[in-house]
Amino acid sequence: MKFGGTSVADAERIKRAAGRIVSSVEAGNRVVAVLSARGKTTDQLVAMAQEVSDRPDPREMDMLLSTGERISCALAAMVIKDLGHDAISLTGSQAGILTDTSHTRARILEVRADRILAALDAGKVVLVAGFQGVSTAQDVTTLGRGGSDTTAVALFFFFFSEFCEIYTDVAGVFSADPRLVPRARKLPVVSFDEMLEMSASGAGVLQLRSVEYARNHGVRIHCRSSFDDAPGTFVVGEDETMERPLVTAVTHSTDEARITLTDLPDTPGVAGTVLTALAAAEVNVDMIIQNEPHEEGGRADMSFTVPRADTRAAVDALEVLKAELGIGGIHTDGEMGKVSLVGAGMRSHPGVAAKAFSVLGAAGVNIRMISTSPIKISCVVAESDVERAVQGWHAAFELDADAILPEDVAGDHRPIVPPEPS
Repeated sequence: MKFGGTSVADAERIKRAAGRIVSSVEAGNRVVAVLSARGKTTDQLVAMAQEVSDRPDPREMDMLLSTGERISCALAAMVIKDLGHDAISLTGSQAGILTDTSHTRARILEVRADRILAALDAGKVVLVAGFQGVSTAQDVTTLGRGGSDTTAVALFFFFFSEFCEIYTDVAGVFSADPRLVPRARKLPVVSFDEMLEMSASGAGVLQLRSVEYARNHGVRIHCRSSFDDAPGTFVVGEDETMERPLVTAVTHSTDEARITLTDLPDTPGVAGTVLTALAAAEVNVDMIIQNEPHEEGGRADMSFTVPRADTRAAVDALEVLKAELGIGGIHTDGEMGKVSLVGAGMRSHPGVAAKAFSVLGAAGVNIRMISTSPIKISCVVAESDVERAVQGWHAAFELDADAILPEDVAGDHRPIVPPEPS
C-alpha cells in the first residue's frame, strides 16, 4: 500500500491511512506501506533551502528533502501502535533501497529487503519512507518528485505482490484533469504504454519512472482514492485490456520552457554536442526542432523544450558551448504549455492528427511545436491556451463521463479485480 502526500496531509488523514493499513492486517495480510511527505512539506523544505542558498548543493538537498517522508512514517507507526498492532518505520536506507549516485534524481539499482522481511516475520507492519534510498557511495539520495510511487513499485516487485495499491487524493486516472474538464471520465483500465505516455505528458497521478518500472517488471498497479473504497484505475499489460478506444485521454502540462539556439553552424555533430552538454547537466529534453538552412554552409536555428525548473541549468550548460560552437544567441520562453492526446487505438486509425490540429485551429490555438509517437500526439502551445486546447480536444473526441466506450458494452470482458487477502 502506498499513500501520497494529500492522504497523510494532517493528523486526521494519517489516522485514516493507518486505519486502512490496520484493516488490511486484520483481513490476514502482511503489510508494507510506503508513505510520502505530508501535504506541502517537500515544497516547504525546498523553500527553506532557497532562503539560504541560490544554488543549494544537491547532496545536502537530499539530506533535507528526505526528512519529510520519515515524519509521515513515524507518525503513522505511532497511530498503528495505538490501534493495537506492532509497527516499525524505516528510512529508505534502512529498508534497503540501493540507488545510483545521482543526487535529487537517483535511480533504484536494487532492493535489499532483509530488514523488512525480518520485521514482517516478527508480525510487524512495516512503514517505508518513500522517495529516498542510499547510494552506492553511502549517501542519502532522493528519487525525484513523485518518487514514492517508484519506491512502492520496486518493493512490490521484490515481494511478488499481484497488485501495487497506490492511494491518492483522486479516484483514479481520468480522461483529463477534472479541474479543467469537470465532466472528465474515470478510466477503469489503462495499459502501461498509455500510462507511460500520459505520465510523460503531464498527468500527475503516477510518476513516470514508477510506471516504467512497473511495465518492465510486470507489476500491476491499482490507483485509487484514499478517501473511499470504490475501485480506481488498474494499470496493466496491454494483453489484459480489450480493444481500446481511439483516444483514451487528454493530458497537459504547464511546466514547459522553450529554449532556442540561433545561428548554429550547419555541420554534423552540432546537435549531438548540444544535447550531450544538457545531459551532463541532467536536463531532460523533450521536443526538438531544427530548421534546414536555405543555402549550403548556412546557419540553422534549433528549439527544444525542457522542464521549466531546469531552464537555468540548461542555459548555464549552453553558455559554455556558445563560443566553441559559435552559437548566435540563446533565447528562452518560460510561458509554454503542452497538450497531448493519448490512446492505444490511434495506432490503427488514420486521421487523428488532422482532426486534432483542426480542432486547435478552430479554437484559435497556435501550435508552436509538434511531437508524435504511435499512441500520442503532443503540441507545445502558449501556456494561456492550454485550458482551451484541453477542453476542445476532450469534447471533439467524445471523452466525457457520459460517453459510451467499448469497455462499457463488451459483455465478454472479464473485469480486473484485486487479489484475495493472503
